[in-house]
Amino acid sequence: MSDQVQRVYSTAFKESVVLRIEAGERLAAVARELGIRRKLLYEWRDAYRELGVAGLNRKRGRKPGGERSGSPPGRASPATPPWPGGAPVAARPGGELAEAKARIAELERVIGRQQVDLDFFRKALRLIDAAPPSSAAPTSTRSSKR
Repeated sequence: MSDQVQRVYSTAFKESVVLRIEAGERLAAVARELGIRRKLLYEWRDAYRELGVAGLNRKRGRKPGGERSGSPPGRASPATPPWPGGAPVAARPGGELAEAKARIAELERVIGRQQVDLDFFRKALRLIDAAPPSSAAPTSTRSSKR
């Protein structure tokens, strides 16, 4: 682990930073000015775009949904992801829409992976079917010269 202390930022501070970015300030410049990692600012911006101010109030730990949430690849995330305060998704305004969009995105990723697999196996089967077994070919790859 790192010896650095993780700073905790208030929701109001996060919102003000995200609003600066959304207003057109360069993310890298804001990160440099505030001494905050760009990756963290991207996470804040994405959470704000998806869930509004409530997305900035997420608790630390694994992020809800996504491949790294502990569910095996190709499996859908839980219907109600963890939420600060324990409020179910349907109880939040606009929560059903955000949940549906997240579910659609996950299913599109799964379909994409499956399509890549299908294309690969189709090509492999064509190659196997197209190559006639040749009985005239030598079975050994050793050189006859010694």
